[in-house]
Amino acid sequence: MPVLDAQLRCWNHESREAVCRCMACGRSYCRECVAEHRGRWLCAACLTGAVAAQAARRGILRRLATPAMIAAGLLLAWLAYWLMGESVIGLIRRIEQTPHA
Repeated sequence: MPVLDAQLRCWNHESREAVCRCMACGRSYCRECVAEHRGRWLCAACLTGAVAAQAARRGILRRLATPAMIAAGLLLAWLAYWLMGESVIGLIRRIEQTPHA
């Protein structure tokens, strides 16, 4: 019966034994060819893609944060002025309803 070579080889280095698989592409790599990113082992190509995608998502949120804060500030200012106006109107109505002695 022939003996099967069960050792996997690195995708980049044929002479090295693979120690893990990239979670994104599924290829086997040696220790020098993989890096941990957010609890997953990824090869250099997949790691570059993951970091770029993460930076793109973060960029979108940063671009939306400034207009959202401006809108929230305007809404808060409008609410404060409206409440002050309502309280002044209510105070004037109470003063007008009280009889003069």
